[in-house]
Amino acid sequence: MLIKAAEAADLLQIEEKAVIKWIKKEGLPATLVNGVYQINRVDLLEWATDHGIKVPPELFLAVESDIHYPTLAEALAAGGIHCRVPGNDKLSVLKNVVGLLKLPAHLDPDFFLQVLLAREALGTTAIGDGIAIPHVRNPILLNKPSPAITLCFLEQPIDFGAPDEQPVKILFMLTSPTVKVHLHLLSKLAYALRDEGFRAVLGSSCDQAGILEAAGRFN
Repeated sequence: MLIKAAEAADLLQIEEKAVIKWIKKEGLPATLVNGVYQINRVDLLEWATDHGIKVPPELFLAVESDIHYPTLAEALAAGGIHCRVPGNDKLSVLKNVVGLLKLPAHLDPDFFLQVLLAREALGTTAIGDGIAIPHVRNPILLNKPSPAITLCFLEQPIDFGAPDEQPVKILFMLTSPTVKVHLHLLSKLAYALRDEGFRAVLGSSCDQAGILEAAGRFN
């Protein structure tokens, strides 16, 4: 998923110093790793398109080939299942959930929390029956290779302003490298949540092994 600035320059048939200039002065997203700039192919594609820069077909093909569409069980295993997550209101719960996420080192957790709170201010992400999926309206895209669903069972029910007025007890957090993967994960999760057997496993207890086994039925 990540390529070096020199590789990006080769793909675009330009000098590497031009790519470095884009990173430093023109907002091309990149991560500095051991003194070398690393760029997500999707970020490069979107940035180049927004700036009217001609993109070779190979970059489109590379982006498509880089996309991994995990199963529900794989995404849950990557994100982790956490029991008795503390918090006595939406702010404290979301802060504690952010602390459990496997965020890239360069991403400020406090900024990430503010993004979540801003999205919640636009409308609740609770979907009813005690479940919330924060950021469902706008995908959380992270510059990381592994899509993930982090599942949190809250220590106490929290008012999220749900449509059915039921407090939230279970929270799913999706993080994805691309919008396509986000939509894939969301569709998998939505399908599973319509299954009575899967809902029953979620409602019985915070049984990590049982939940992963139940999720394994949805490929």
